[in-house]
Amino acid sequence: MARSDLLLDLVEAERRGDRDRFRLLVEALIAEERANQHHLLADRLSELITTTGHSKPRDDHAASVRDLVQEIVPQRRLTELELEPTTRRVLGELVEEQKRSDLLRSFGIEPRNRLLLAGPPGNGKTSVAEAIAAELMLPFYVIRYEGVVSSFLGETAARLDNAFEFVRTRRCVLFFDELDTIAKERADEHETGEIKRVVSTLLLQVDRLPPHVILIGATNHGELLDRAAWRRFQVRAELRSPSRAQATKYLEVLAGRLGGDLGYTPRTIADKLAGSSFAELEEFALDVRRRAILELPDADLRRIVQERLEYRRTQATE
Repeated sequence: MARSDLLLDLVEAERRGDRDRFRLLVEALIAEERANQHHLLADRLSELITTTGHSKPRDDHAASVRDLVQEIVPQRRLTELELEPTTRRVLGELVEEQKRSDLLRSFGIEPRNRLLLAGPPGNGKTSVAEAIAAELMLPFYVIRYEGVVSSFLGETAARLDNAFEFVRTRRCVLFFDELDTIAKERADEHETGEIKRVVSTLLLQVDRLPPHVILIGATNHGELLDRAAWRRFQVRAELRSPSRAQATKYLEVLAGRLGGDLGYTPRTIADKLAGSSFAELEEFALDVRRRAILELPDADLRRIVQERLEYRRTQATE
């Protein structure tokens, strides 16, 4: 059963002739019915608000956007991530707003639903997006650039439209990794008119995104983002490379999770891997434990660590 406040708002929007608000509310109703596994009703409502009234059945529609968005099962939780206190608070507030959206709406306020994550690669942007989906128990969709970006004039914008049309009637998290790839600064004189049209399409779709869709963008180069795209995000978080203390704590957690020590104390390894990203620290710990398991029962952890460190040094000098 749809929420009574949603139905009242729907009737009021139709009475005022506010077509944009009416469509937004119908999309929210469809998302709610999908979440309740009422797919036949959701599909019928979806058909009624399309221009033709004859949209594809649910399974066919899902198949048609499979090349544009990929659904991934989240593997991370926010409590598992090593985050700065301010960043953790900001992300926690976003999750709380979505969980308690009914309370906010009773006061006429919508929860925030657009988050931009910036920072160097390997420091948790994708993990944060996954964790938010896991905390909210929502489907996690990732934009597939190889499916969206086309060399044909106008096709990229059309594919973006299709991807957004797919998620608009689903309560979900939509993740744009490397957002600067598709939302470049339009003032750049070196960019083509096609790129500028794509950015304009993206901004239009973001503006039309209903509050039940959480949009998360990630960029390694925030300075390349179009300024208008930057402003579309209500929440922004910088994910920096780990400090010595953060790296030490993260290695302690990894050692516990992987079921054994790493040959040296976490602080010693953090010092030896100074400047590494969280992803590089995790890969190093996994590599050590993997080798140690394969060499049981005579595994020499210190030798394994030294070999891995020497390999990293040789790679860095090549």
